[in-house]
Amino acid sequence: MSEPNPYADGEYKWGPGQGGAPGQPAYGYPQDATPGYGYPQTPPPYQPTLPGGVPVPPQHGPAGGGAPLLSLGDITVVGDQIITPAGNMPLKGAVWNAMDMSRTEEKMPTVAIVLAVIFFLFCLLGLLFLLMKEKSTTGFIQVTVTSGGRHHSTMIPATGPDTIHWVMGQLNYARSLSI
Repeated sequence: MSEPNPYADGEYKWGPGQGGAPGQPAYGYPQDATPGYGYPQTPPPYQPTLPGGVPVPPQHGPAGGGAPLLSLGDITVVGDQIITPAGNMPLKGAVWNAMDMSRTEEKMPTVAIVLAVIFFLFCLLGLLFLLMKEKSTTGFIQVTVTSGGRHHSTMIPATGPDTIHWVMGQLNYARSLSI
């Protein structure tokens, strides 16, 4: 493979230059100094992607800080700002919504069936164990907030049937702060 191509006529040479010196541009890059389409170049600075006319809220927390007034999942209200992972939003004029996506199931536990069978053999009172019920709540409550051209949603796990009432109480407080 170290021998030259016997079929080459010597005029046309395909591929990178034969005498490449350090500091010369690599094969495949344009020879001029300005990079063109498809070639590496410095990326433009970050610009927020909000439509024209929508005010962009500041990307940092309020100057005074302060104690949180309200916290729902990863949404926190501090002073006149709503702090979310998507960025800060103004509190004034915020729209808050909640959707209950939880469910509560009621079933008979296995212990009740075993005790009913055992005590049925001794007396008929064992059938009262079949009245035992077990409730379990699963699912989430979705809380969304929209303000200043931004939107954020969070899911709060439902630990019991009363979780929706607690979330709605917090949401009503947040709505009263947004006026």
